Amino acid sequence: MRITGIGLCLSLSLCLCAACSHTPDHQGKTPLVETKGRFLYREDLQAALPAGLTTDDSLLFADRYVRRWIEETLLYEKAKENIPDNAAIERQVENYRRTLILHTYRQALIHQKLADNVGEEEVEAYYHSHAGLFRVESPLVKGLFIKVPLKAPQLSEVRRWYKSDSHEAVEHLEKYSLRNAVKYEYFYDKWRPVSEVFAWMPRQEGIAAENRLQGNRHIELQDTAFHYFLHITDYRAAGEEEPYEIARVRARELLLNERQAAFLKQADEDLYREAIENDEVKYYQ
Repeated sequence: MRITGIGLCLSLSLCLCAACSHTPDHQGKTPLVETKGRFLYREDLQAALPAGLTTDDSLLFADRYVRRWIEETLLYEKAKENIPDNAAIERQVENYRRTLILHTYRQALIHQKLADNVGEEEVEAYYHSHAGLFRVESPLVKGLFIKVPLKAPQLSEVRRWYKSDSHEAVEHLEKYSLRNAVKYEYFYDKWRPVSEVFAWMPRQEGIAAENRLQGNRHIELQDTAFHYFLHITDYRAAGEEEPYEIARVRARELLLNERQAAFLKQADEDLYREAIENDEVKYYQ
């Protein structure tokens, strides 16, 4: 069959148009790799690249990222070919999409409508009214510790100073520690785990750290090289009420969570009531 000049031009035009219709729209992005009609773009790779990598590490990360993308894309396409009924998956995808949209919207509502600046008095009141939620898991102490060589001077004064809570005694110890102490820790104003404090001292076989503190607030030990002095000003055993300065952050988080839950519940109820009033809900029997 002969094709006239006009027919040939028309056929070429149709072919060109068909080719144009299959040109992918990269939306301004720069393609790096293509497989099975899917593209990995330079911009996506750059967004995934961790900050602070050296040039060599960046190249290594890029090679692994591209390889993983190709493998996952090929596996995904192969999986689609071998799973004939996607209805269940589509339902799961739709349920996940619905959950994600609801979560995003609720978080936006909280951000827009609910202030997160909880006052200190409110946090402290919540802490006291929910005391059962805040319990010490591992024993805590406040106090003072000093470690000095066996032949350090003024040991009799050190024994007197470390047992006193007075400002004068602490001042003496601080000055003394600058010249003679191997380690000096002042933690009258900060709770520390008993395990951490007793790690500074020689271990006594068969005696747990908690047992050493039973009725004993002044502990002096020594080994072949050092004297160890520990003065305990406050102690909280496991199971006792957690100090507010430690529980404060968690108390604030719990208070905020309760407020957010109450706010979202009220928002749901308001939306339901409004729909009922506007006759937007119909029950069928």
